[in-house]
Amino acid sequence: MKTRALTADVEIPYLGFGTYLIADDEAAAAVGEAIRAGYRHIDTAEGYQNESGVGAGIRQALTSEGLQRSDLFVTTKLWPGNPAWGQPAKTIESTVASLDASLERLELDYVDLYLIHAPFERDQRLAQWRGLVELQQKGKARAIGVSNFSAKHIEELKTAGLPTPDANQIELHPWSQKPDLVRYLNDNEVTPIAYSSLVPLSTWRTAEGQDSAKTDQMKADGEQADALFKVMAEKCGVSEAQILLRWAVQQGYPVLPKSTNPERIRKNADIFGFSLDHEDMAAIEKMDRGDGVAWPMGDPTKAP
Repeated sequence: MKTRALTADVEIPYLGFGTYLIADDEAAAAVGEAIRAGYRHIDTAEGYQNESGVGAGIRQALTSEGLQRSDLFVTTKLWPGNPAWGQPAKTIESTVASLDASLERLELDYVDLYLIHAPFERDQRLAQWRGLVELQQKGKARAIGVSNFSAKHIEELKTAGLPTPDANQIELHPWSQKPDLVRYLNDNEVTPIAYSSLVPLSTWRTAEGQDSAKTDQMKADGEQADALFKVMAEKCGVSEAQILLRWAVQQGYPVLPKSTNPERIRKNADIFGFSLDHEDMAAIEKMDRGDGVAWPMGDPTKAP
């Protein structure tokens, strides 16, 4: 499994399995299928409300595949709380308690990466980050990071004299390439992890119960983009989804494709046997349209 250095001692697999919008009672089967297909990085979150199912799938697959816990890379995320939504912001103590609760649901002794899911409450971000530092020191998280943070949010942590995050999980795809933020992350040795990699496809989150932030116009744009990616896919002998995932990996981003369809799970894993040429990468670079559709980086208080 191809990996990228996350810290001096921790490697993160480029291929991860995302579990957002997978129900708890469906998560075990999906995670098990992913591990059997070769995924060694499983991503979940307190806010997804499926950690119990994800943990069950991990345990079942470890047994059936003859794997050790150390063979897998597991990520979960702290839901920080948002007073604007009537939720108390997490403190140092409740941050520590949140990971303890996540580990109990996952039935794991540690996670490989623990993230703050979003930079909601300014006054509590530092407290939450101090909680993550404490959890890493206790060995409950091998690496720690953030999600949906801007460069300004990370600078806030550095200014307070706190460790720089090991990773920032953000929306990254040809429509939202965030070159300035990615450059900042790489310059500061913060690994960018891509989510929502398949946004440009017209089929993204169209299944019942999996609504997206896309507008009708964006779906129409997706149909146009499908044609461009279809040409690239035919040239490489792969699917359009594989093209998008391969683009991210060639940019150096671990990816987190999500599916409950066994065939798609296996196909999404097959992204290391081909490469996009310079012409295709240059064409994709011109598709950037700025901010993403899943999370407004400029104002996290307006996030969905």
